[in-house]
Amino acid sequence: MSVPQASLPPDHGVLRFLTCGSVDDGKSTLIGRLLYDTKAVLADALHAIERTSRQRGLAEMDLSLLTDGLQAEREQGITIDVAYRYFSTGTRNFIIGDAPGHEQYTRNMVTAASTADLAIILVDARKGVLTQTRRHSYIAHLLGIHHLIVAVNKMDLVGYDQSVFARIEADYRDFAARLGIGDVRFIPLSALTGEMVVERGERLNWYQGPTLIEILENAPAAHTERAEPFRFPVQYVCRPRASADPELHDYRGFMGRVESGQIAVGDIVTVLPSGRQSRVCAIQVGGVDRPLAIHEESVTLLLADEIDCSRGDMIVKADEAPSPVREIDAFLCWLSETPLSPARTYLLRHTTREVKARTARIDYRLDLNTLEQGTATTLDMNDIAHLRLKLAAPIFPDPYADNRATGAFILIDESTNNTIGAGMIG
Repeated sequence: MSVPQASLPPDHGVLRFLTCGSVDDGKSTLIGRLLYDTKAVLADALHAIERTSRQRGLAEMDLSLLTDGLQAEREQGITIDVAYRYFSTGTRNFIIGDAPGHEQYTRNMVTAASTADLAIILVDARKGVLTQTRRHSYIAHLLGIHHLIVAVNKMDLVGYDQSVFARIEADYRDFAARLGIGDVRFIPLSALTGEMVVERGERLNWYQGPTLIEILENAPAAHTERAEPFRFPVQYVCRPRASADPELHDYRGFMGRVESGQIAVGDIVTVLPSGRQSRVCAIQVGGVDRPLAIHEESVTLLLADEIDCSRGDMIVKADEAPSPVREIDAFLCWLSETPLSPARTYLLRHTTREVKARTARIDYRLDLNTLEQGTATTLDMNDIAHLRLKLAAPIFPDPYADNRATGAFILIDESTNNTIGAGMIG
């Protein structure tokens, strides 16, 4: 049955976004500025940053230290791992991912981008659009981030010159047009001084657009821009082994996370891969009954019929079932130092389902410098390619452009259990 929109729980508007771009563009400093100017930094953390800045002989507080938490990062003045921070403006809650700028840590940037709703591409006003700027922009586009903000940083080092900003905007628009990136916004700022980050400042009066925080506060939230089908990968089947409550003897709950869409008590569902249908008779969270569940909620579903269903299966609405496939065409970001071998079998994990996979063919490898498609027989670390994979058992994907949760997968090396590839199904 359909659920009226008014009956849905209120959307708190959490926005997940990441900062990315080339090394030394000021990503960590920008996040530090956002945290500092929105009063999201505790006093003891602030004192520690001030002390470290003085020890380094800096005249001003180094706000990048708020995110560069690893010892190696602080010693080198770079970001290595993905740092996550949380803050609120009173209007909205935010989760920030600070992605590394160095090419050898591109795989960490892929991790951050996979869950982001928006990406801020930092560009150093002195250097303009660089190769790593293009690389991160392409990965963000490839990973389904539809909203990009190009923040031309360090405007204080070019005298807040409008012509510098205009030149960088023109260069990036040309690149974005060739890539097919549509929703791009441009903003000049200085993370160091705070101009156009939270406060407008006084030195960029020629820019009449919103500040960065105003753009973030008004960006669309995840799962709100179009209707999405209900997808519920089963993580665990709950069967109490012993209980004094006779009602629990026949209890069979399917636990997992609603990756997209919504489900209500009484809805008819199909269990994949069996194709058996049933009706949702209860939805529970922590043992408490709920009338419905929406995207990103972890719940337990109880069905009216006894159906063979286990981890790796997927519950969908009866009229929204995806087709099972044994071959997939996908973009793959290769994350391992060991090259991809078409002769090897890998483990493919799609939602909670795992199947064996082999490379059927590599259609092309993308040159991120020229955006040209070149031939390839293998892939090295940080390569991005379009290929076809053959699977030993079916999976139930959606196109990644339609559903990021069920259109994505990872490849695992069974000998090491390392994640070696991240893929997006086309």
